[in-house]
Amino acid sequence: MSRLSALRDTLPAAGSGVRILSCGVILLHRPERKSWRYLLLRAFNYWDFPKGMCEPGETPLAAAIREVREETTITELDFRWGEVFRETPPYNHGAKVARYYIACTGCTHVELPVSPELGRPEHSEYRWVRRDEAWELLTPRVRAVLRWSDNILRGPHGPR
Repeated sequence: MSRLSALRDTLPAAGSGVRILSCGVILLHRPERKSWRYLLLRAFNYWDFPKGMCEPGETPLAAAIREVREETTITELDFRWGEVFRETPPYNHGAKVARYYIACTGCTHVELPVSPELGRPEHSEYRWVRRDEAWELLTPRVRAVLRWSDNILRGPHGPR
């Protein structure tokens, strides 16, 4: 049984209080000291930051780093803001919560490798976009995380 099938079979009932933690990274690149570019991935009609499920025994930050590597092949991550994160309200019928960290990268080359469990890439497209473009593509749930990141980026470890 694949990991996806096993998880589908064990999804908690809405209101059960048990939640699946999905961990990801708001991945930023700053070309030639211009405005930040955000990496977004598209699965079906939904755009999001790289993220995926935290596996048993894995820390949320380790899961986020692994998911970026698995979904984009990017391994160069600078968590200059430390381990600050923001979680979304529950979604997927209350079964899931997503936690996002913020990191920069100098690597803009993205590959969408084939997932062994799916037999195809998890995402069909990626884009490096400006903040206003990200806002237009993201769902309201993920826009709240983007808004949170605005405050972090304006802080003492912002543009460098």
